[in-house]
Amino acid sequence: MREVEERWQKWWAERNIYRTPEPPKKKYYVLEMFLYPSGDMHMGHARNYTIGDVMYRYRRMQGFDALHPFGWDAFGLPAENAAIKHGNHPADWTYSSIDLCRRNLNLLGISYDWDREVTTANPDYYRWNQWLFIKFFERGLAYRKEAYANWCTGCQTVLANEQVEEGVCYRCKSPVEKRKLTQWFFKITEYAQRLLDGLERLPGWPENVKTMQRNWIGRSEGCEVDFVLADTGEKFPIFTTRPDTLYGVTFMALAPDAPLAETIARGTEREKEVRDFIQGVLQRPEIERTAQTGDKEGIFTGKYATNPLTGDNVPIYIADFVLGSYGTGMIMAVPAHDQRDFEFARKYKIPIKVVIQPAPATGHQPLATDTMTAAWIDEGIMTNSRQFDGLPNLEGIGKVIDYLVEKGIGRRVVNYRLKDWLVSRQRYWGTPIPMIHCPTCGVVPVPEEDLPVLLPRNVKDYRPKGKSVLAGVEEFINTTCPKCGGKATRDPDTMDTFVDSSWYYLRYTDAHNDRLPFAPDRANRWLPIDDYIGGIEHACGHLIFFRFFHKVLHDMGMLATDEPNTRLHTHGLVSLEGRVMSSSKRIGIWVGDFTEEHGADVARLAVLFAAPPDKGMDWQADTPIGVSRFIARVYTLFQDNLKAVSFDQPPAAGHQPLATSHYLYIRLNQTIKKVLDDLEAFQFNTAIAALMEFLNDLTEYQSARAQERKSASSAPALDHSTTRPLGHSEDSVFGFALGRLIYLLAPFTPHLAEELWRQTGHTDSIIEQRLPDYDPAAVQFDQVEIPVQVNGKLRSRLMVARGLPEEEIRKLALADTRIQEYTKGQNVMKVIYIPNRLVNIVVSSD
Repeated sequence: MREVEERWQKWWAERNIYRTPEPPKKKYYVLEMFLYPSGDMHMGHARNYTIGDVMYRYRRMQGFDALHPFGWDAFGLPAENAAIKHGNHPADWTYSSIDLCRRNLNLLGISYDWDREVTTANPDYYRWNQWLFIKFFERGLAYRKEAYANWCTGCQTVLANEQVEEGVCYRCKSPVEKRKLTQWFFKITEYAQRLLDGLERLPGWPENVKTMQRNWIGRSEGCEVDFVLADTGEKFPIFTTRPDTLYGVTFMALAPDAPLAETIARGTEREKEVRDFIQGVLQRPEIERTAQTGDKEGIFTGKYATNPLTGDNVPIYIADFVLGSYGTGMIMAVPAHDQRDFEFARKYKIPIKVVIQPAPATGHQPLATDTMTAAWIDEGIMTNSRQFDGLPNLEGIGKVIDYLVEKGIGRRVVNYRLKDWLVSRQRYWGTPIPMIHCPTCGVVPVPEEDLPVLLPRNVKDYRPKGKSVLAGVEEFINTTCPKCGGKATRDPDTMDTFVDSSWYYLRYTDAHNDRLPFAPDRANRWLPIDDYIGGIEHACGHLIFFRFFHKVLHDMGMLATDEPNTRLHTHGLVSLEGRVMSSSKRIGIWVGDFTEEHGADVARLAVLFAAPPDKGMDWQADTPIGVSRFIARVYTLFQDNLKAVSFDQPPAAGHQPLATSHYLYIRLNQTIKKVLDDLEAFQFNTAIAALMEFLNDLTEYQSARAQERKSASSAPALDHSTTRPLGHSEDSVFGFALGRLIYLLAPFTPHLAEELWRQTGHTDSIIEQRLPDYDPAAVQFDQVEIPVQVNGKLRSRLMVARGLPEEEIRKLALADTRIQEYTKGQNVMKVIYIPNRLVNIVVSSD
């Protein structure tokens, strides 16, 4: 079949079969997440892009003007690390990988409109990264500050919070530690509530993805309380969701990466000890520090804080389990009612004060600090809390907040787990940040007319050094200030490549625009994305960032919609011998090699049929065998029956209960309905299974008809007035079923379908045809098989007319000879009938 596939791929390309109509009359935007070109493509990639291809072909054959573009996420760590590993320049490695992957996608017959191809490492793309960065800066959404950042010890660059997974780098799996650096951030927190609210307007997104995003955004309602540094009188706010426990605070826990931690012990005899402790903690992964289990460590700072409600001075500790990114970086510790606080207090001999007692109705004994073995974290009654004593603590939360507001020492606030997006990277292969640092004017954007700020390609020493690579490239870093004309320097960092992928789907709508990243009218024709396909691993990275970008561009007046896509489809990963396929690790079945040996349609069916799209699949040696046989059987069936293939509705005989033809006609319509329903529901494996079952029906029909003809030819002459003729009416159903099968194959095996379409006399492409609908009057058989049980055990089956009255079915069941064997001599207590599904006869020997 490879010759056939190559011929059709060439024919499609020559005729621009997949070119997108502009403007669309009836739009549909199908998009798969684009590819990191860090090596060869494996069958895990093929699964992603084949799924999108099936959906595109399906929508085209429904009559939509469909957009199906593709591009390359060409900047960033994957490509750069691969280039370093292989001793190539990142540009050389990236563009050679792109050429290889483009060839493989074409080998698979993926239906991309290559006129809209996007490569993020090209200046005509990253120019608009820089333009958008400046627009964010002008709107106050891009800012620079000194802060502790996640530092990957392997990649030698900072990472956003979303790129740290269980304490290690999401790419290289090296440990991540904290370093204090001056970095650029996008103020995504300004959109936290809108990102959260928008999830309610995405019914086409999987619930598990929406839940992951809700948890990552992490909205919590509470209050800020103004504690006071005892020795200076300086106020500092503390966020808490448990103001009902304020009277039980016995120490304060300060994060080692909070700004106050650097200065709190300065000038005291504890300064060096505290500084050394902080440095040691920050070398450990956050996931280890914040784990619920494990020993918690801290150090007394020598300073105290005053509780505004009690006036008590409580010690301030640096505690390893507190994060600078939570609230204001310090928490009030209530050891009687928080388990980590309890363990910490016991370890450092800090007093414990009970302020929530179990309600008497619960049967629990009153708590006593000297006998407690764990914190009481359940509901209860407030105690030792002055005027709030006796209140149920849940009621007390609101009462305490009201009191804090009234006294001017607190306020209601909402806190989010989501933190601003750190976008600076100290690596070479990325978009240069378009900002200039002038000793006179400060930070100044590069003028728009000077964009793009080109990434120098002649850099030989691009390996990570723990600092920005571009800082050492003098011809790049030295410039003049666009405001005052004085000497200045460019920003030495490059952008996080999640910036590239946050708006690439918009560039596809207007890929060659040299005046804007995209023309709003062209983008709005196609948006929102109707089917977006990619891995679930992007749930709390890319899929949050591109929603954020979309909302900002909406606010800028460039987009009419507030969300980028309506339906999201996430698929599972493909493994080989228990290991996830990976280009960089050279684990995989490689698309090019496999397709050359087995064919594109086999490759496509193999990844579609092996498992439901949302589940992972483990590639086995026999994975392609079954689908290869299916394709071969289909091709052979058609070669044997080409003259019989028909695209005309069969005569009325096809609707009559004439043995084989009637059965086949119903099975055809059942199959059409099943395939269409499964395509709509994104269940390709069951759609293919339905096609395989129908192929069996066709071959069985063919055998039965051959046997009928043989019997007819050898039988004596009959009176035709009393027998129905063989031939036209039945064979027309068979030919019609063959014709319909070509349509149903087209989304899944386009090369086979195109070949059969041509062999049956057509000169256009089958993708330009409309998918057939099913005959709603012929999707059920006239008879239905009903199991019959006696006392819950299957004893017989009835074949009855569909819709037969219940009383008649009861009579038939009781009259069945096999059933009578089990009811003879028994008392029939009752007969239970579940319409069209089951009869259960309950008998007793009494």
